[in-house]
Amino acid sequence: MSKKIRLVVLPGDGVGPDVSRVALDVLRAVLAGGRHELESEDRLIGWAAYQAEGTPLSDATIAACLEADAVFLGAVGHPEAEKVSPALRPEAGLLRLRSALGCYANLRPARAYAPILDASPLHPEVVSGTDLIIVRELAGGLYYGKSRETGLGNRRRAIDTEAYSVTEVRRIAKVAFDLARARRKIVTSIDKANVLSTSRLWREIVNEVAAGYSDVKCSHMLVDRAAMELVLKPKSFDVMLMSNLFGDILSDEAAGVVGSIGLLGSASLGGKTDLYEPVHGSAPDIAGQDKANPIGAIVSVAMMLRHTFRLEKEAGKVEAALDRVLASGLRTPDVAGRAGANAGTRAFGAAVIEVLAAESRLAVARAS
Repeated sequence: MSKKIRLVVLPGDGVGPDVSRVALDVLRAVLAGGRHELESEDRLIGWAAYQAEGTPLSDATIAACLEADAVFLGAVGHPEAEKVSPALRPEAGLLRLRSALGCYANLRPARAYAPILDASPLHPEVVSGTDLIIVRELAGGLYYGKSRETGLGNRRRAIDTEAYSVTEVRRIAKVAFDLARARRKIVTSIDKANVLSTSRLWREIVNEVAAGYSDVKCSHMLVDRAAMELVLKPKSFDVMLMSNLFGDILSDEAAGVVGSIGLLGSASLGGKTDLYEPVHGSAPDIAGQDKANPIGAIVSVAMMLRHTFRLEKEAGKVEAALDRVLASGLRTPDVAGRAGANAGTRAFGAAVIEVLAAESRLAVARAS
């Protein structure tokens, strides 16, 4: 069945435009020759939006995103943003976007690629075989709780609050258990139940959900121990379920484990429109220099094909093309290791596209 894909692209700041261009080219390449039609529209977000429109995310952009089938985001953030009020900073635009779209489940897979195990700071035998996915609750928790300041001078006090409801925990837990059924059937729920009331509620509701998934093994782990185990035994994890704050922190640690934050893509699901983005930030120090790793953005494209458009075959092609390019020896600076970098953002993306094109030509030849 043919699909018409309506995509809003938010390149954002720093290296966001660099990796977004590559991701969109890969998406077009994997759809080329098929019956699927891609319509894409660029919009502004973050510091780029603030400079042009006076806000990190305009109402018009939100409306366009809500009309799209999916949104692809590059990255947001800029050093100059520290000079403006928190409500006008790039990150405020990102939080507003997630809230407007209604996304509550953030999926962040971390896989150790065999050809670049030396990019990891861990011994190869420790990291080899790592293939986990972090399921991060995205719509609640500390980032959306009430914040305030009281007092003056040395009596000044800042307060942030975290809140979770039964409904919020139950729905994110179901996402994790459903994912686990299609993987190795192991869920590790991460919390701080020995200290936090929200974590005690979290653990209680996760246990209730687990009772409906007798085929999935469920265990609980305190977040401090999980941070340690992620380094010591990363391959022991399958699906890691956690709150907004814990997911933000541990997904960056998982990126370090497999070798680079440039390797991780993400999907934010559950609302009217799904959102896809690489996990990395805007990295303004290398913006426009053809140095950013596009793998996280390309992985995000594969996730979009799989989760939003149900094009499993095309998603698999993108992932296989990535594996082949890495096996060929191409390396961006962040994962170059001792051998040194031999590809920039554009060259790496072009190599992935050529693999996809070659496979398409082969398929045509076989059919004729």
